Amino acid sequence: MSGADSTPSTSSTPDVPRIDTSKPHPARMYDWMLGGKDNYPVDEELARYMLTIEPNLPLMAKMNRGFMHRSTRWLAQQGIRQYLDIGTGIPTEPNLHQIAQETVPDARVVYCDNDPIVLAHAEALLRGTPEGAVEFLHADAREIDVVLEKAAKVLDFGRPVAISLIALLHFVSDEDGAVRLIERVKEALTPGSYLVLSHFTTDFYSEEDVRRATATASARGYNASPRGREQFARFFDGLELVEPGVVLAEQWRPELGEPVPGQGDNISSTYAAVARRV
Repeated sequence: MSGADSTPSTSSTPDVPRIDTSKPHPARMYDWMLGGKDNYPVDEELARYMLTIEPNLPLMAKMNRGFMHRSTRWLAQQGIRQYLDIGTGIPTEPNLHQIAQETVPDARVVYCDNDPIVLAHAEALLRGTPEGAVEFLHADAREIDVVLEKAAKVLDFGRPVAISLIALLHFVSDEDGAVRLIERVKEALTPGSYLVLSHFTTDFYSEEDVRRATATASARGYNASPRGREQFARFFDGLELVEPGVVLAEQWRPELGEPVPGQGDNISSTYAAVARRV
């Protein structure tokens, strides 16, 4: 388990997975949207095409990131000391563990992603407080049983934990197991635990724009499954939604963070919510 000066366990991984640059990857496209450099031409190409349909995508990515910051800050204020972030993406500061450990220095955080580039950045992800623990798992969210089994080596699922899937589920179709994934996650939540989700929606776009974007992404091997508000809300069935419930990302407790530069009256087109297992 990794503290401030420890060496990440991933550094001893004998076979680093090959980076597939033949098709775009969500983590790398998100990195490009946030102004990062850990992406490839195939990621930038699709991202730039998407900008022709929605010019505010980079801003929307930052607004979604702001939700992650605020929800983590709120959870830490509730005393949550364990976090599992599935689909963490390429590190951008401040990251989840930095925010949680500001309030709860002994917080234990496990990150999970299946992109080899994120694996390459694991060392940066693992620099936490001496009293806390931070680990990275290279695993696919769709293999949720594997994720939970490995995370249990760091986290005690018999105590409250916050499990987050930020901007991930719109890349997992129902046919690919999205419902089972979430049901399995909810089974792992002991009373007092939380589920944190954000999810892109096409509720605010024309059918033609949705059709063009979906067809272009699919042709490049990049499949997306945007869902409406009702479909998103069903992921929280059996849990108690935290106020203000299911809202756009920028509407979730904005007082807990700084405004995103340039946000103005723009919307994120991303639903977000936090719910508690009672």
